[in-house]
Amino acid sequence: MIGAAREMLGGLEGRVRGMVARAIVRLVDDARQAQELQLELLTDESQDAVERFQNYGLTSVPHAGAEALVVFAGGLRSHGVVLAVEDRRYRLTGLEEGEVALFDDLGNVIKLGRERIDVTAVTELRVEAPRVIVQSNDIRLGEDGGAAVARVGDDVNLTTGKIITGSAKVKAA
Repeated sequence: MIGAAREMLGGLEGRVRGMVARAIVRLVDDARQAQELQLELLTDESQDAVERFQNYGLTSVPHAGAEALVVFAGGLRSHGVVLAVEDRRYRLTGLEEGEVALFDDLGNVIKLGRERIDVTAVTELRVEAPRVIVQSNDIRLGEDGGAAVARVGDDVNLTTGKIITGSAKVKAA
């Protein structure tokens, strides 16, 4: 009787220990409704088509070699779910407490900072919308120190190129 109880406890203990695991991402299938990953878990253990849960409104396709946190319901390795994927090679560092950022491996960043929102685009920033409204008392196109830019309807002295009436809010370098 004691031997059977120990065997049962050993099996249960093994299942509990196996409920959460770290893994290495080997392949990603992003074509399905739920993204599926091929994972390398323990030595000589791999899992194919493991579903990855992602937060609503946010999605990504991790690189091979990223790390994953996998949960196995009931400790059974037959149906795992990836709860998080981390890639130390590309993680954005240096944020202050409370700051949030979206980033990728190329250096594109949207950072919600303590004082402002910073957007860094490696090659191009595209905004597509039927209408764009910018409300600001100080708009600078290019960099600081630029000359005022005439808007449609502003009076401009065509000889001197100076803006006669209008706004000095928009400047361009």
